[in-house]
Amino acid sequence: MTVLPDDGLSLAAEFPDATHEQWQRLVEGVLRKSGKEVSGAAAEDALSTTLEDGLRTRPLYTARDAAPDPGLPGFAPYVRGSRPEGSTAGGWDVRQRHTALADGAVLADLENGGTSLWLVLGEGGLPVDGLGRALEGVYLDLAPVVLDAGRDTERAAEALLRLYADKGVAPEAVRGNLGGDPLGHEARTGTPLDFAPYAALAARCAERYPGLRALTVDALPYHEAGGSAAQELGASLATGVAYLRELTEAGLSVEQAAGQLEFRYAATADQFLTVAKLRAARRLWARVAEVCGAQGAQVQHVVTSPVMMTRRDPWVNMLRTTIATLAAGVGGADSVTVLPFDHALGLPDAFSRRIARNTSTILIEESHLARVIDPAGGSWYVEQLTDQLARAAWEFFRTIERDGGQAPVLRSGRLRTDLATTWAERSKKLAKRREPITGVSEFPLLTEKPVERERAPEPPSGGLPRVRRDEAYEELRARSDAHLAATGARPRIFLATLGPAAAYTARATFAANLFQAGGIEPVTEGTFEDSGATEAVLCSSDALYAEQAEQAAASLRAAGARQVFLAGRGEYAGIDRYVFAGCDAVDVLSATLDRMGVS
Repeated sequence: MTVLPDDGLSLAAEFPDATHEQWQRLVEGVLRKSGKEVSGAAAEDALSTTLEDGLRTRPLYTARDAAPDPGLPGFAPYVRGSRPEGSTAGGWDVRQRHTALADGAVLADLENGGTSLWLVLGEGGLPVDGLGRALEGVYLDLAPVVLDAGRDTERAAEALLRLYADKGVAPEAVRGNLGGDPLGHEARTGTPLDFAPYAALAARCAERYPGLRALTVDALPYHEAGGSAAQELGASLATGVAYLRELTEAGLSVEQAAGQLEFRYAATADQFLTVAKLRAARRLWARVAEVCGAQGAQVQHVVTSPVMMTRRDPWVNMLRTTIATLAAGVGGADSVTVLPFDHALGLPDAFSRRIARNTSTILIEESHLARVIDPAGGSWYVEQLTDQLARAAWEFFRTIERDGGQAPVLRSGRLRTDLATTWAERSKKLAKRREPITGVSEFPLLTEKPVERERAPEPPSGGLPRVRRDEAYEELRARSDAHLAATGARPRIFLATLGPAAAYTARATFAANLFQAGGIEPVTEGTFEDSGATEAVLCSSDALYAEQAEQAAASLRAAGARQVFLAGRGEYAGIDRYVFAGCDAVDVLSATLDRMGVS
């Protein structure tokens, strides 16, 4: 035991203990200055944030915010991780995804930080008969292989198992997953598949290949359809339970059946929600396993979210995936796939694959993230969020089971409706920029040179939709691009500033960002007549608006402005529309492009 010397630097020695009530009184004072007269717990509630699924995050957490005992790492309910040692032995499994035969790409991944492979085969990926070529030179007894072949799973699995035999890999040395996921395929395509071949593969793996799993419970279809964290977890639980039923009916024990499943989840740039989601997922599956009479932790493969990846300013995706990967590591993921920053644009190049690999490497080797077992453990905020999310997900899972289980709910259209409702609400936040998208809805760069990539294979479709956060803004920017190609110039809007720079800079910056999000170029120099614009935005302070807004609007009208905006709120003659923080940006921009004849 080390005893710190008395060097006069004792932490907090000179400060009296502060009480929760004292903090609340300080909050009351701040709120009072903003015009809100609330006190006590109501003051604290005023600073709380409501998330999807009815979750609520508070501004302050203390020891009074107790949550159920999360247990110890490696022990049920596995909230704190699936293994007692966490990822300290060498970090998480860095799993790289491949959908095309790029020369040397697979070996480059494995030789430079990747530790396993995720191969998409068949529809939307590599040809099944090209599996041998894809794995040429790979030491299959060292690098686990995970397949993702949809309706071609049985054929792909047979090809892989033959490859193991031909290369002399002992059955006990085989690691990975054959990727059977009939319900996930149905969610993607709307086409049901017979479970019998998957049960046969699972029985074969359980009997002969102790390190190989046959089934993946992929929650990405629900995440990519716009589902919330609770819906993603609830749907995955229902799918896992459906597979347990099928496998045990086929003759496997509950322990064997549970051992054949690996779960795949999305990690987003909302780092704390991602950490809570992975912890909640293990807790919920431990409860399912307990009820079924099985033991063992949920095995988690985590993928950085495709929904958050943008096509404009794609370099920002590197930052998003870094935060998501950090969250996956802190949350206890067993394996992590970092999608390359150009994933939304087509096939990744060697540079983007290298950056994706190195994202995990930096977090493991340089940031030493894996040296700490359950870094989030003991955080009152994370433990509370985990508990709230687990309860919301369990309730969603129960509604699926009440309606007959995952397959009937998928086929009835109820799950599609639930996910669409969630996405519609989120789309409103995106449109109003309550959920900002850096480089797209906030701080866009109209002069950005497009990043060109080779077209990727079309993924399976026909079932649940695939959504992206940037889709509404991407449509607007595409209209602007088409106008630029046709006329040689983007649509323009004139920023009419009133008074000194100190009065107008903030609102002029706001207006410029807003209109650039729709591909409309702001013009700040010269006069309206010289700008080439047909519409204008007044930008200044409230005090100057009261004095000059109506006269300025009339002058702009006289100069030929067909529409006059005002950056801010108020009621002034001659103003057609007000733009402000929280306005529906997508509606404003779409209507503006319509008036400008930009189709």
